[in-house]
Amino acid sequence: MRALVFHGPGRTSWQDVPDPAIKDAADAIVRVDAVTICGTDLHIVKGDVPEVTPGRVLGHEAVGTVVETGGDVRTVRPGDRVLISCISACGRCRFCREARYGQCRGGGGWVLGHTIDGTQAEYVRVPFADLSVHPLPSALPSHEAVLLADIFPTSYEVGVLNGRVRPGDTVVVVGAGPIGLAAIATASLYSPYRTIAVDLAASRLAAARDLGADATAGAREEPEKLVEDLTDGLGADVVIEAVGVPEAFEMCTRMVRPGGRVANIGVHGKPATLHLEDLWIKDVTLTTGLVDTRSTPMLLRMMAAGRLPGAAMVTHRFALDAMEEAYHVFSRAGETGALKVVLAGPPPHDAVAVPPQEQ
Repeated sequence: MRALVFHGPGRTSWQDVPDPAIKDAADAIVRVDAVTICGTDLHIVKGDVPEVTPGRVLGHEAVGTVVETGGDVRTVRPGDRVLISCISACGRCRFCREARYGQCRGGGGWVLGHTIDGTQAEYVRVPFADLSVHPLPSALPSHEAVLLADIFPTSYEVGVLNGRVRPGDTVVVVGAGPIGLAAIATASLYSPYRTIAVDLAASRLAAARDLGADATAGAREEPEKLVEDLTDGLGADVVIEAVGVPEAFEMCTRMVRPGGRVANIGVHGKPATLHLEDLWIKDVTLTTGLVDTRSTPMLLRMMAAGRLPGAAMVTHRFALDAMEEAYHVFSRAGETGALKVVLAGPPPHDAVAVPPQEQ
């Protein structure tokens, strides 16, 4: 099969690799029908995630069709259309029993495209399939469903739930990329008083307004002053960091009110300064986290019911073998206006036409 392979910082290629095979009775082999690129993948390519070693097939988000299952798999079977979660869960360890699947110690957690081969390929082996794939309703298009593999549960759990967004809150989201936009959309489920988006790119700020942000600010246009003005000098109740750079994190800690919450979602490849000389007296709560995906079934129902944006966040679509072009477009979002890019394989052929026999 063909797959996108990481060869070290700044180097990837779409190339031939061996087909995946069942290694454990809990595995499923899934044909990838639609896949997307995550900001975390860009961090990996930059070299910010040293656990990803050369030779690894990247990707941790996809929709596909089950083609083979191990003997212990009970919830799906060949032919089922499924969402592949970015998190795999053994279901037996202490953390899985607490529904903290991102911290799985039984061989799961974030493994796809990280410590085992991932989804940016024609086929993928998914471990612990009973807890790590979700059957999809036929009415939900693949290019929308794939957004539930990572960005929506991550934004909701690590941003909105960790930040304890409540009715009447002022919420600031720093970073209006896909994760930040999904945070804006899912924060709206809790009726905040005002949501403010901060980003460098005008196109992403426009998208934020379309998805429910009440105010926006360019990152170079004194966003801290805007937050101060809109909150009568108090600061935001909740600030969500969705970038993953030190400057954004430190900005978040300056925007939060006394007693407020800073929820960090961004993947950081460099140290950020925590100014405890300013924060120690403010009763600020700071949270970090890797998504657990325990909310995926609920979010799947919400999207199927039209309560979450799907198609509006997909700005570019490619054939699966245009992976390198898709990375080029996604990594230059400020120039291309890319939010989520989705790559899809050719439609499956369920029947083969046989020419008529000559008499």
